Amino acid sequence: MTENYTALYEQHKKAGASFTDFGGWQMPLKYSSELAEHHAVRNAAGLFDLSHMGEVWVSGPDAGAFLDYALAGKLSAIAVGKAKYTLICDTDGGIIDDLITYRRADDTFLVVPNAGNAKVVAEALQERAAKFDVNVEDASADTSLIAVQGPAAEAILLELVPAGQHSLVTELKYYAAVEVGINIGGAVRNLLVARTGYTGEDGFEIYVGNLEAPALWEALLAAGEGAGLIPAGLACRDSLRLEAGMPLYGNELSRRVNAYAAGLGPVVALSKEGDFVGKEALAALKAAGVGSTVGQKLVGLKGAGRRAARGHYPVLKDGTLIGEVTSGQPSPTLGYPVALAYVDVAFAEVGTVVDVDLRGKPERFEVVALPFYKRQK
Repeated sequence: MTENYTALYEQHKKAGASFTDFGGWQMPLKYSSELAEHHAVRNAAGLFDLSHMGEVWVSGPDAGAFLDYALAGKLSAIAVGKAKYTLICDTDGGIIDDLITYRRADDTFLVVPNAGNAKVVAEALQERAAKFDVNVEDASADTSLIAVQGPAAEAILLELVPAGQHSLVTELKYYAAVEVGINIGGAVRNLLVARTGYTGEDGFEIYVGNLEAPALWEALLAAGEGAGLIPAGLACRDSLRLEAGMPLYGNELSRRVNAYAAGLGPVVALSKEGDFVGKEALAALKAAGVGSTVGQKLVGLKGAGRRAARGHYPVLKDGTLIGEVTSGQPSPTLGYPVALAYVDVAFAEVGTVVDVDLRGKPERFEVVALPFYKRQK
């Protein structure tokens, strides 16, 4: 398998990063301590390289109608400048990927798939575009994505934004994006800045060409030096997203999972006009009560002890297998183990006590409401 490297690979090496394969990309797992990086994001800010993510531009007169057909949500209803979390599904309702889609103009959208799925999603969109007057352009190979996440993220970004454009940042709402001038080594460049993220904290994701990505990374590190900003790797990104109750493709989401079992039913717009890929299957799943009265449902689990559940550990009720953990670890912020798991819907109600088989020893967990952690506004 070919190894891919982001435009920031040398920056990560200089910072002493430990690397891991993620979706075919060599990505920084951590720089020194994943715990320190986790706490930095919760209390100050962390700087993330997300350049392994995909960027697919969809443009043309039929762009909105096409995305309504290709994706599960009603993308034509997004206002220009806003974003929407959505799914791309197979004909049987299985999840090919979860996506964020930004509307940049009446006839122009940016679709952002996950790292390992970027090529698959781009190809699926190109295939589904056959009957529409649209252009689907996969710009993933030429685009880097840098995120600043944490309570100090806004102040750090403003250090690089001309004073006359500060309001573009301070007034930017969650799940929205705007072009902003950013000072990179003395030159102000207009870049797409989105107020989104995967950590449960306030933060921004900045889209930049590969050639300018290293200079932007260094500029952000310098701007955040006095605010506690440090580089952060995939290890803390995983613990942060788990605390925030956010699903990860390959763990909680896959082609074997449907939106209703995953708790993502509201993302599916069955009422939108016309057909869309997976509509018939998803309508049947909803009518059957999947995720509500039959089948399994994704839940949050809080540990009663100190031992953490891990992915694929069995979930038991009175010794009977009722589900499986998809993600789990000790919560650095909360101080107790947390996990996400699919369990039979009969045991999915908040307050239900279950056991997780921790390598032959049952450990008590309780079903709790998600997210585990919610930041103070």
